[in-house]
Amino acid sequence: MSKDDTIEVEGTVVEVLPGTTFKVKLTNGHVITAYLAGKMRVNNIKVFMGDQVKVAMSTYNLNTGRIVYRRSNKLQ
Repeated sequence: MSKDDTIEVEGTVVEVLPGTTFKVKLTNGHVITAYLAGKMRVNNIKVFMGDQVKVAMSTYNLNTGRIVYRRSNKLQ
């Protein structure tokens, strides 16, 4: 998947599946299956249910994507 063929959208993790796979509800209401990107695995970034994430989706398959960013929800 090249960078030209990706769409980045934001969503919320609604379900955690085995094998670092997640169900993500996008801002437009669609629910897709997403997996962790390689950089997030290498840097040991944890994703939990309810987290706001950024998902990169291919223009060829709009049902799956990779989680490339997790927004931190620190209390101030």
